[in-house]
Amino acid sequence: MCCFFKKFAAVLAAAAFAAVGLSDRFAHMPVQRDEISTSGLFTVSVRPCDKDIKPLADKPTADRGHIFFSSIPVTAAESRLVKRPMLIPCGEAFGIKMITEGVLVVDLQQTMGKCAAKDCGIEKGDVILRAGGEKIGCSDDLDRMINKHAKDGCRITYRREGKENTVTLYPDLIGGEYRAGMWVRDSSAGIGTMTFYEQSTGCFGGLGHPICDADIKTPLPLSKGRTGEIRLNKPVRSTKGSPGWLTGDFVSSSGTGIIYKNCDSGVFGTLYSPPKSQNQPIPLGYSSEIEEGEAEIYTSITNEGAKKYKVRISNISSGKKGEKDFDIQVTDPALISSAGGILQGMSGSPVIQNGKLVGAVTHVLVDDPTCGYGIFAEKMYNELSDLPKTAENAA
Repeated sequence: MCCFFKKFAAVLAAAAFAAVGLSDRFAHMPVQRDEISTSGLFTVSVRPCDKDIKPLADKPTADRGHIFFSSIPVTAAESRLVKRPMLIPCGEAFGIKMITEGVLVVDLQQTMGKCAAKDCGIEKGDVILRAGGEKIGCSDDLDRMINKHAKDGCRITYRREGKENTVTLYPDLIGGEYRAGMWVRDSSAGIGTMTFYEQSTGCFGGLGHPICDADIKTPLPLSKGRTGEIRLNKPVRSTKGSPGWLTGDFVSSSGTGIIYKNCDSGVFGTLYSPPKSQNQPIPLGYSSEIEEGEAEIYTSITNEGAKKYKVRISNISSGKKGEKDFDIQVTDPALISSAGGILQGMSGSPVIQNGKLVGAVTHVLVDDPTCGYGIFAEKMYNELSDLPKTAENAA
């Protein structure tokens, strides 16, 4: 009898959890079956639930619910029928030029025991936005304003963790020169791999991770950025304990597109014209659809363009926390032979599984460069929602 009551209590607890812990909205694709996804004891079902729900104002939806043990309706939910995006998987190397918003403080340095920047509260990682009442666009602007207001103190406005602060910096006069005691960075350039291009909007996504400052490892605050065509040189091959990298040169000073966003999921923007890739659009694969097992990546290590290579996906996570959504291992002998596995600069290489774009390569493991991490393509695609739809209209 005691065992019966324990089981009954467990059922009630699970039902109570469902009432407060399960989502009341979900998106689904057209299906030919009743149930579209399951998780543990609960099934998200397209069968009507006997609880009333309020449809979305713009697009009324049918009744749905979470079903306990596939039979007992526990909670009501709303569903929205969504059209699966079609994306061109790229895998092409591209050039990135970025100008920061303000200037990024990358180091503080004492001279003769003094550091004016540190004394007024400035720290590494701060983004200096204004000095002496003027916007700062480059390091020369900052230097000019500090010297202009040196005697009375220069008002500095900086951003730290999303909050702006204003302090007065009194530069130190050392050797006849005014010194603030800080090193700053105002631009960056490099090579990455384009993940996908959406024909209907002209938008692209690449890298799968943010562009960070090399010294302090924090994302560069983007003011404006450009993509450019790259001519690849011979890559530096990866070996155990020493990941290799792609090398190349910008073909010209003219850009191929605009970068509007540098965030945790990568870099995003619009292109002036479609990429050179001859690949056809394929469906976006949602995070719930990715499976452990065989897949392939598109990537470029020479100027012959992107090629397909076999990989294996494992250790798929929920994707809510941490720097990886899944592990990836290169299994293709051709890529291992020519590159040693994953190279720095291959970040953004699209991952294809079951005919869908499911993710992108983001990291290489130092101890074993045939292995690395990946990000869900769904995460990257979601970053396109607030971008201008074509580079021409935005320019």
